[in-house]
Amino acid sequence: MSEPDAVAAHAGLASSEAARRLAADGPNTLPDARPHGWRTILAGVAREPMFVLLLGAALLYLALGEARESIFLAAMVVLTLGLTLYQEGRTERALQALRDLGAPAATVIRDGARMRVPATDLVAGELLVLAEGDRVPADAFLVEAGAMLVDESLLTGESVPVGKRYGEDAGDRPAPGGNDVSWVFAGTLVVQGDGMARIHATGARTELGRIGTALARIRPPEGALQRQTRVLARRMAVLGFAVSGALVALLVLRGGGWLQALLAGLALSMSVLPEEFPVILTVFPAIGAWRLARSRVLTRRLAAIEILGSTSVLCVDKTGTLTENRMALQALWRDGVRHDLARQPLLPDDLRELLDVAVLASKPHSPDPMEQAQRHAASAQPARPVRAGAPLHEYGLIPGRPALIRIWSRADGPMAAAKGAPETIIGLCRDAADGRALRAAAAMAQEGLRVLGVAVADHVAPPWPDDPAQLSFRLLGLVGLADPLRADIPDAVAACRAAGVRVLMITGDHPETARAIARQAGLADGAVLTGVDIAGLDPAALTDRLARTSVCARTVPTQKLDIVRALQCSGQVVAMTGDGVNDAPALRAADVGVAMGARGTDVAREAAELTLLDDRFGALVPALAAGRRIFSNMRKAMAYVTSIHVPIAVLALLPPLLGWPILLDPVHIVFLQLLIDPACSIAFESEQADPDLMRKPPRPRDAPLFGRRAIAAALLRGLWAALLLAGCYGWALASLPEDEARATAFCALILCNLGLLLASRERGGPLAALRVPNPLLAAVGIGGVLLLALSLTVPGLAALLRMAAPPPAWLAVAGLTAVVMLAGVQAVQRRVS
Repeated sequence: MSEPDAVAAHAGLASSEAARRLAADGPNTLPDARPHGWRTILAGVAREPMFVLLLGAALLYLALGEARESIFLAAMVVLTLGLTLYQEGRTERALQALRDLGAPAATVIRDGARMRVPATDLVAGELLVLAEGDRVPADAFLVEAGAMLVDESLLTGESVPVGKRYGEDAGDRPAPGGNDVSWVFAGTLVVQGDGMARIHATGARTELGRIGTALARIRPPEGALQRQTRVLARRMAVLGFAVSGALVALLVLRGGGWLQALLAGLALSMSVLPEEFPVILTVFPAIGAWRLARSRVLTRRLAAIEILGSTSVLCVDKTGTLTENRMALQALWRDGVRHDLARQPLLPDDLRELLDVAVLASKPHSPDPMEQAQRHAASAQPARPVRAGAPLHEYGLIPGRPALIRIWSRADGPMAAAKGAPETIIGLCRDAADGRALRAAAAMAQEGLRVLGVAVADHVAPPWPDDPAQLSFRLLGLVGLADPLRADIPDAVAACRAAGVRVLMITGDHPETARAIARQAGLADGAVLTGVDIAGLDPAALTDRLARTSVCARTVPTQKLDIVRALQCSGQVVAMTGDGVNDAPALRAADVGVAMGARGTDVAREAAELTLLDDRFGALVPALAAGRRIFSNMRKAMAYVTSIHVPIAVLALLPPLLGWPILLDPVHIVFLQLLIDPACSIAFESEQADPDLMRKPPRPRDAPLFGRRAIAAALLRGLWAALLLAGCYGWALASLPEDEARATAFCALILCNLGLLLASRERGGPLAALRVPNPLLAAVGIGGVLLLALSLTVPGLAALLRMAAPPPAWLAVAGLTAVVMLAGVQAVQRRVS
């Protein structure tokens, strides 16, 4: 049944009626077990150690009769909640944007025409169009089906697909798992055939929705990154509380008051807790994924962000990825004579027969660009009498026979039309043994053409044989189709090579066709490995051959998995592109699976970490750069957090141990957090990529996010700053009143904090980093200086922090302390580099 006939026989909904039903029934989504409302976010914040410490400090100040300090800390509690809501909301908005982009789409009949709509917008009564590779989006009753098989293992646990047929009356919805029934269910997968179905239930009303409702109360397990950061936070919390407890005990034994000792202990605990780490590890990938989405690259799993930066091999399809997937018939060959359509658009009768048989050997209404190109070329020729009737039988493509053969009724008896790989079609024909056709196919393939052989078998009769080779085919000739290389491919491939990322083309095309496209794309010179070669190699031998290969040709989709595993065995980090159902295992096995958004199946998109929304390979290059940038910025932020916590902890612990006046109370720690939090979560996230980021080789597979060397460097910077700050405070105490000495040391700490911000940018040292603009980082620095000026000049704020403005000379000492700290860091970084 043609598409117009199908639409006429099964009318779809009007858009207005679909909108009305959507408003009444709600979206076609499953219950969400993870609410993300503000109450949930606040409940999570209330369980954080830093929140508990702030609240405890506020209560202690109240018990001491220090109402002003207590109110200030209570205000900081509210501010912390507000900042957390904003930060979590920003992250959730980015994630929701990704979820919206990644929502599966469905083909429906609306207003009498086919259209793609988000699966969430489907409603009961909708007419749904299903094809091989589609994930069924709702429970529906089939009104049309052709040789349809559906994998219902998601609902039944049975791995064998079940057959489907269309019915006349929907009746009662049966349980999933029945064979030869007329119902399809949400979440199941069409593995063969196509059809149309009338939607019966959506969302929570589907069979899958009932399971989802039961599972909604089950909390999903934490990911590995969440577990690691939670363990780290707990260990640091235990360390901070233990050291703080020891400090409290020491101060009490020395004769100090309990409440003052508790305040000193709380300040030390707050200084030790690295509460920014979970923020960095959550916000950076989420915002980075949102940035990638603006480049038409959808990140379905945030874990892929950190893997992107270490990708060393990109395995890519040719058709539609390197090329435009816009086929046009360019040449035909028959009986030793080649015909170029560009010079002679009209075909003589013998070549017209060749083209007609090629069209008959194609699937009707196929989205395959090659088959569309043949149909378009045939329609451009003068009309001819219809010689074929209805299709009678079909031999589909199988791994050992890359050819499509369709048998048609005809007035003088059935005929078989065959089209496929030239060597396969020629092998079916007994009259093509002189080798001319193979030589012609090779010559056309060397020009970069996609070459298909075409054959016909006249007067065939049922019963149809199991093997079409038993039919008496005669070779009609060859058709050559051109799929031009995308304009941005050579530059994209060159950028990958400069970044140390190898590009490996994997295609089902003829080796010479693949080699021609590889030359145009600028792929590294290497051997061409065919699917037949791969089938005859053991894993070790395949690993060895791939090291010298730039093109894999005449491969079948299942061999992609062998290629991925072989590359991984040699230590490579592999990104693999794919679009079909059979690509899903390779996409899942690859370190980063990349699905095609425009032509890819739902199964491929679900198996992949990334989706190219416009199928462009060129979009992978900025994705690689973004992955490296995100990883680099996360490390810079973690280095800064580690380094700044060292002087804060030292200045919270050392004065009580030495018998000096306490320098940092909880109010001072909160003041510092107002600078540290936006610096690590916003300013570093917006940091520009290092100029040579895409000229370096990818980092090793097992490289940690924050390794021992980076930790040691950050700790040394922090210790150097702590040493200078302790000296500054001791010197000020010997010469100034307590409040002025505290103000001097606190000014030096704020300025050293800004210096550590610059040092953590890792651009040849702090001074070199000043030449690279970062507006958000500059805003943090200016804001810190303004807050410091207010704390010294506003009487109420100065009294709250127990500070008094020191003489100008001692402000210069505070600035000199930061300068000496920066000079030391600059000298060390210059020596190391």
